[in-house]
Amino acid sequence: MHSFEHDTDASRTVFGTGTLSRLGAEVARMGGRRALVLSTPGSEGSPTGWPPCWGRRRRRLRRCRGAHPGGGDRGRARPCHGGGRRLPGLGRRGIDDGSRQGPGRPHRDAAPGGAHDLRRVEVTSLLGETAQGEKVTRTGPEIRPEVVVYDVALTTSLPWVVTVTSAVNAMAHAVEALYAADRTAETDRLATDGLGALAGGLRALHRTPTTSTRAPNLLYGAWLAGRCLEAVGMGVHHKLCHTSAAAFGLPHAATHTVVLPHAMAFNAPAAPVAMRAAAAALDVDDAPSGLQSLVARLGGPTSLRDLGFDMADVPRAAALATARPYPNPRPVDHDGIVELLTHATEGTVISARPPSTSPAAAPAAPEVTHQFEEHR
Repeated sequence: MHSFEHDTDASRTVFGTGTLSRLGAEVARMGGRRALVLSTPGSEGSPTGWPPCWGRRRRRLRRCRGAHPGGGDRGRARPCHGGGRRLPGLGRRGIDDGSRQGPGRPHRDAAPGGAHDLRRVEVTSLLGETAQGEKVTRTGPEIRPEVVVYDVALTTSLPWVVTVTSAVNAMAHAVEALYAADRTAETDRLATDGLGALAGGLRALHRTPTTSTRAPNLLYGAWLAGRCLEAVGMGVHHKLCHTSAAAFGLPHAATHTVVLPHAMAFNAPAAPVAMRAAAAALDVDDAPSGLQSLVARLGGPTSLRDLGFDMADVPRAAALATARPYPNPRPVDHDGIVELLTHATEGTVISARPPSTSPAAAPAAPEVTHQFEEHR
């Protein structure tokens, strides 16, 4: 996977190995004068709580003429409602972008670091928050960074379990894009390319953990899947994971990893075209059972019970997941969700479905053309 730059009207992506060296230049390109660097506290290996790449970021920014990096360790891996506004004074001291909008000012630049996972939601205009035990999302142009700098070298320090679960979490964005009501030919391409890169990267790293040659594939696949999340609506899988993780305190990426194969099996009868496309991209015979087997071989979680969820929680979780309508290829009913959650809780092994011989159940996605510049 080569380095590249991807520019659209909304944002710019800089991707490659060693791209952290371009951080100062990107800040300067946007006319930035002061930079605020946020991270989650308590990063392993740093007595001050800063991630190891923090020192490198400060040095890169200091080399940018006129840029003065400030810092803060008040970032959250899973923000609570209003968490984005709880930086009294820090934003005003750390950022000067010519505006006086307070914490609602645009998000100018992001450079996810070594402790970050592979979900790649920073490329979107979506923000998820936990409010009163429920995962809620909001969207707005100020949420999407103007520039995202991806440095593959910063992802190689991820613990293996984080690599697996966050990669499958990213796969969920691509899988649900394949049967989204508003899918297009381009999102189909992004989804299948993303699934292939993620699955291939995981298999390669599992075979030879000491090599980082496949790390670019994982990060690239996650970026493609993140673009799917931005472009189309998600279905039953995301609804289940968001409600369950928020209401029962389950780990986000691990919950996605357990639930995704069961959600795929739930939707398979109504979305055979999407499941065939997913199976081909994942290089398996049957998408739901093949993905579950892959997760098990990689040492990822396959049971919600192991994450702290219990059968007694199923009725409430099903009620939350069916409380509001949302697009999904198969109608979402209470009994069906109870069955899905029961299998996910118990870690039921999914049986491969026989190949479908029926005509395509979903029409081909409409062709669309997006203008962008990409340099490899």
